[in-house]
Amino acid sequence: MGVGEEDSIEAAAAARKERLRALKTAQELLSTPDDNASTPNEQPQEQLEQEKEDEDDNEDSEENNVNMKFRNYLPHDKELQEGKLAPPVLPKFEDPAFAIPPPVDENKEDPFLNIAPKKPNWDLRRDVQKRLDKLDRRTQKAMLTLMEQEEAKRNSEENKENGGAN
Repeated sequence: MGVGEEDSIEAAAAARKERLRALKTAQELLSTPDDNASTPNEQPQEQLEQEKEDEDDNEDSEENNVNMKFRNYLPHDKELQEGKLAPPVLPKFEDPAFAIPPPVDENKEDPFLNIAPKKPNWDLRRDVQKRLDKLDRRTQKAMLTLMEQEEAKRNSEENKENGGAN
């Protein structure tokens, strides 16, 4: 550990102690009443001792006069049951959205009833539509050629029957 590090640590400790003293004096100033504007350091030693004794007496009397308030707990001891508080009365909450229903016009149609959802595959059909059109044309041509072949076959069979009968 170097000498520079020790000095910086000591300086940081001294600065921290000074901040703590300043916080303590500020706390004491806040806790003193406004009519007594003097700082605690300016008060005579006798007053400080008297205040300490008063605080000690107050603490002793507070310990003897324990006033407990039970909000959620019902103690078994009869003396402590007197400290049970009544449950608070909560005001009834009325939701303003449900308080007054909006007037319904019978002439006006609800626009949400006429909305039809899109089919789940609409984007696929859009992307493949060109291919489907091309395949549809090919299918029509193939069906036409099959019908022509079947027609030609039927005509040839009729010609054989007619030619064989002659």
